[in-house]
Amino acid sequence: MTQLQATPLRTLALSGRRGAGAAARPTAASVRCYAAARSYSITLLPGDGIGPEVVAVAKDVLSAAGSKEGVELRYKEMLMGGAALDAAGVPLPDETLAAARASDAILLGAIGGYKWDNNEKHLKPETGLLNIRAGLGVFANLRPATVLPQLVDASTLKREVAEGVDIMVVRELTGGIYFGKPRGFGTNDKGEETGFNTEIYSVAEIDRIARVAFEVARKRGGKLCSVDKANVLEASMLWRKRVTAIASEFPDVELSHMYVDNAAMQLVRNPKQFDTIVTNNIFGDILSDEASMITGSIGMLPSASVGESGPGLFEPIHGSAPDIAGQDKANPLATILSAAMLLKYGLGVESAAKRIEVAVTETLDNGFRTGDIYSPGTTLVGCKRMGEEVLKALESQK
Repeated sequence: MTQLQATPLRTLALSGRRGAGAAARPTAASVRCYAAARSYSITLLPGDGIGPEVVAVAKDVLSAAGSKEGVELRYKEMLMGGAALDAAGVPLPDETLAAARASDAILLGAIGGYKWDNNEKHLKPETGLLNIRAGLGVFANLRPATVLPQLVDASTLKREVAEGVDIMVVRELTGGIYFGKPRGFGTNDKGEETGFNTEIYSVAEIDRIARVAFEVARKRGGKLCSVDKANVLEASMLWRKRVTAIASEFPDVELSHMYVDNAAMQLVRNPKQFDTIVTNNIFGDILSDEASMITGSIGMLPSASVGESGPGLFEPIHGSAPDIAGQDKANPLATILSAAMLLKYGLGVESAAKRIEVAVTETLDNGFRTGDIYSPGTTLVGCKRMGEEVLKALESQK
């Protein structure tokens, strides 16, 4: 698993390259913060589709790992997404956001589904996701994409291209075109209906995500690639200007710039050239999903969304997969690994997180695979069985 290091932000984890040194340690401040208590509140947001299945499995693993380290975890399950729309008429009820803010960390499954695709924008499940990110102030999204040795043949790329890939995408999460105004629908001078959005970033928004990304790169391989479209977009021109300016604070990190279309091509041509990538909201959304497929399956990748204070939001990067929901076919490993990130960076309980990471590796070593990562010679299992095997591996640890 990719090794991650602590940062000055309360919940933010910075990534170190796998096998590149000692395991991460919480900062002195985080040690003081967490030393006084070994009981934590977790808000669970199962959501829609396969979300409830993978969250249920991850919860069991999370509890078992915590118990091994003498940590009590208290859970409160809340509605969000389509499930909240059906029950409460809104994708993010006020009580859900309040519970999330009051907790120590949040574990999210997945949201969305065909049922709600034709809803008005404010009544779409995805609006709930955007709103909780904004409501929690989690502006930095860390998405690791590491090709594990056990799964290198599951990648759609040739072995020599995929083997050894270890990328961290740092995505700005609460600005840009997903939040920019004005936005909406209108009519042009020909009487035709139009739709419009605004890609906008302030200096403060760019500077804070740039500093996070430089810190990430500093803890990894010392290389940061900033991805933009500065040859066309004014927002990207400012992005490049500010990232370049912040680079002077990090002389030990090698900064490069790349246009997003080239970055998309280079990720499949030569992904090992990348160490840490920083980019805006929409580009990060796309590139991190592309990077996930290099690893073999989007069902393997966790993520952490964090801010300068308050609880972090931890979730797999896959969607709700309504086509396989309720069929015990989902891969729960991304959610389990998100739970490990929650322990390590949301709660500062690194030893429990390490137990989960080791258990996942052992389960893969033992040949268990869900359908998305199955290959001949391995054992095909469902979501629940995969969770049970991870639990067995975890409970066998001393």
